Amino acid sequence: MKALIPYKKKNAKSRLSPALTLEEREEFVELMLRDVVSSLKEASIKEIDVLTTPDNGVPKDLDVNVVLSEHDLNEAINEYLEQENKPIFIIMADLPMVRACHVNDIVSRTEDVVIVPGKGGGTNVIFIKDPSNYHVKYYGSSFLNHCNIAKARGCSVFIYDSFMLSTDIDEPHDLVEIMLHGHGNSQKYVNERFDMKTGKARAKINAAGDA
Repeated sequence: MKALIPYKKKNAKSRLSPALTLEEREEFVELMLRDVVSSLKEASIKEIDVLTTPDNGVPKDLDVNVVLSEHDLNEAINEYLEQENKPIFIIMADLPMVRACHVNDIVSRTEDVVIVPGKGGGTNVIFIKDPSNYHVKYYGSSFLNHCNIAKARGCSVFIYDSFMLSTDIDEPHDLVEIMLHGHGNSQKYVNERFDMKTGKARAKINAAGDA
């Protein structure tokens, strides 16, 4: 089994700009990636590929394989799947609240495909046992896309509903969830920038979200 993490660092997370500067956002997305990789390794997934473009540097100390592609997300992942014959665990890099227990729960399912919906109808995780019999279609209501693709291919599907995994970090108010439920590098980073003890954190983040 392998894990695949699509990753973008350059000019990342523009919707977080009311709360974090560009430099902070680029540092933050790298820390989120570190947390995702850490949870995958804790779940004993040894082969981890990070899918990115040449201008998005992946830290060498992460000890992952870097897969470079200039294609858009769907084309890059589908090209990747065509070349694989092992089960593939696809997880987005902005899910720092993932834990090893979530990964283990998902990969232990007997269904052909396990899909974790994101808020707003997106797809945050897909576990595909036979990548030769599946393709992805992100953007828009991708959760429904991926359910329909599985049905068309005759795959059995399990919908894994998890607050932790449905919460991708896109908006300023999402930073509060990291403070409350996160762990590791990303939680430490956010806490250092917003003082929870004085109660200013939620007010500042919410104000940024209303801007």
